[in-house]
Amino acid sequence: MSNASPQSTPQAHTSSTWALRIVFWLLLIGFLAWDVMHSAPIDLRFEKPLIAAGSGQSSVGGHCSMPD
Repeated sequence: MSNASPQSTPQAHTSSTWALRIVFWLLLIGFLAWDVMHSAPIDLRFEKPLIAAGSGQSSVGGHCSMPD
């Protein structure tokens, strides 16, 4: 009977793994920046409430609806 056990060593990160991570984060940050630049500002006075329990207001349309 041998005492040899399989050694589980963590795999080293290759340069392609680091490149994919960098590309992912750059694309995500770029998309978020583009979205902030091209989105209309939110007017909180005309937003419908998320929960309108007992307030008399309708909660139809949710928080992202546009006023009529």
